[in-house]
Amino acid sequence: EVQLQASGGGLVQAGGSLRLSCGASGFTRGDYAIAWFHQAPGKERKGVSCITSGGGRALWGDSVQGRFVISSDNAKNTVSLQMTSLRSEDTGVYYCAATTRRLCHPDYSRYEYWGQGTLVTVSS
Repeated sequence: EVQLQASGGGLVQAGGSLRLSCGASGFTRGDYAIAWFHQAPGKERKGVSCITSGGGRALWGDSVQGRFVISSDNAKNTVSLQMTSLRSEDTGVYYCAATTRRLCHPDYSRYEYWGQGTLVTVSS
């Protein structure tokens, strides 16, 4: 059974940084993609970034370009999202999700497995 565990959220001032981590387990095959999604209060869940088991990366949305970086540690089965220069609009719950389709896509319906989410609050 695939399980994802998101962590690293918290309260941070605008301009600050956070590093989110997603621990993954239970993959029976080596090929997968893990993505981070952001759900702001009262809004739809949106794709932020994704990485495949082959090392391919995607970053979605003009607002996160140059501020967020996704990385993976295959030995630890962990995918991280380094977030810098945080803004109030980055506030929300961040979910990590995985798909065995092996391709990154910003549509959350394409992901079969979800972590529980971690809350990020950016104070202005």
